Amino acid sequence: FCVADLKAPETPTGYHCKPLTNITADDFVFHGFVAGDTKNTFNAALTSAFVTDFPGVNGLGISAARLDIAEGGSIPMHTHPGATELLIMVKGEITAGFMTTSAVYSKKLKVGDVMVFPQGMLHFQVNSGKGEATAFLSFSSANPGAQLLDLLLFANNLSSDFVAQTTFLDVAQVKKLKTRFGGRG
Repeated sequence: FCVADLKAPETPTGYHCKPLTNITADDFVFHGFVAGDTKNTFNAALTSAFVTDFPGVNGLGISAARLDIAEGGSIPMHTHPGATELLIMVKGEITAGFMTTSAVYSKKLKVGDVMVFPQGMLHFQVNSGKGEATAFLSFSSANPGAQLLDLLLFANNLSSDFVAQTTFLDVAQVKKLKTRFGGRG
């Protein structure tokens, strides 16, 4: 094992290892896998146990997260370029899916269901039930990364005309979305 030395810079292969003399049992325990605040744009919260939160997973090819989605909330289209995701339902109901260029794989998930999202696939989760929904996530990387489509498209400083032209949305809609997500241009 190689417990992350978070004071050292991250490298393309992860963090440097803490000296063995500085490692304690606390490096292998994550505290705080509690519900996150869902009062935000997406009405959802992710509590991560990635390498930056949980140094003991450095180099092990695994991490975890807790997903809480308020009624009507969603995790918008996104990818994890560095990991496959496994979702395990523990409360409520989520409609989740991923897509390829030729198909959409979507399913309503209930307590006890498990769904996998292959690495790099554009995918989503929507609370499709009554009340809050909770799932636990496992990733095949200590630092899976995330690319949220909404933020990539509308939280930037590209001109609204250019975004409209490349997405086939009208300029007024692009400006509205840029305002919502903090973009300029």
